[in-house]
Amino acid sequence: MARYLDPKNDLPFKRIFGEHPDLLKSFLNALMPLEENQQIESLEYLPTEQVPENPAKKNSIVDVRCKDNFGRHFIVEMQMLWNNSFSKRMVFNASKAYVRQLDKNEHYYLLQPVYGLAILNDTFDARTPEFYHHYRIVNYRNTEEVIEGLEFVLVELPKFRPDKWADRRMAVLWLRFLKEVEERRNDVSEDLKANADISRALEMCEVGAFTEAELAAYDKYWDIIRTENALLAESKAAVIAEGKAGGKAEAESKCRAEGRAEGEAKSLITVVRNCKSKGLPLEQIRAITCLSEEKIMEILHSNGEG
Repeated sequence: MARYLDPKNDLPFKRIFGEHPDLLKSFLNALMPLEENQQIESLEYLPTEQVPENPAKKNSIVDVRCKDNFGRHFIVEMQMLWNNSFSKRMVFNASKAYVRQLDKNEHYYLLQPVYGLAILNDTFDARTPEFYHHYRIVNYRNTEEVIEGLEFVLVELPKFRPDKWADRRMAVLWLRFLKEVEERRNDVSEDLKANADISRALEMCEVGAFTEAELAAYDKYWDIIRTENALLAESKAAVIAEGKAGGKAEAESKCRAEGRAEGEAKSLITVVRNCKSKGLPLEQIRAITCLSEEKIMEILHSNGEG
């Protein structure tokens, strides 16, 4: 019986979707909000200067960037941990891709839409059971009026329920593939194996398809994720504890302050200091917090470190 690596890991994810345009096409057509006459027919990969060669430098990176037969650009990411900076970085990367389509003296009509797709192995909106979130630029009073250019789709894997998408078979299969296939189990459902695209993706996740060096990188990636998860948990606990010292109401406010600048700033300060105390290098602290080197040094110096 075959043993599989988790396709959410950086290494197999890029092998599947970053090296096989036909599988990426199937994935995007299944998950993106494209009309019948807008389905992707062909793809070409584009340079991804944002992608570091060493996957340990970031827990979430731009995994794949491509352009389809209509000229539309797609940025695909696998995000393991959610933090408040992720949505801003997603908009930043998509905006940069939009702007960089034009050289000097070229006309704006040449610009093509940019779509961002993020698969999240985390929950960012606990207020709703919805797992599929589609964002675009619309008129506040009449959402049918749309400014074309940027669109974003975020999918929360932990909340994904196949029964909610009975009419989207391929989308269900791809999300089940990402959610169900992991190294702790090798009993993959037969209906996943029966689909030609999913079956090929499964083959690319087999342990035997990777070298010893690649398997070491795979394990290193999970070490990074576990470290970051622990640091984020510690920082959240620190914010809660600080809030309790100032009263229950303040503690509850800080606990729910993901979108509030004060709570986020204190959380980031705690994360920076925890990272430093654990001996993490500056580059990795930048990747975890999305802060500039100057801001990190300012935080450390304010605490008598550095």
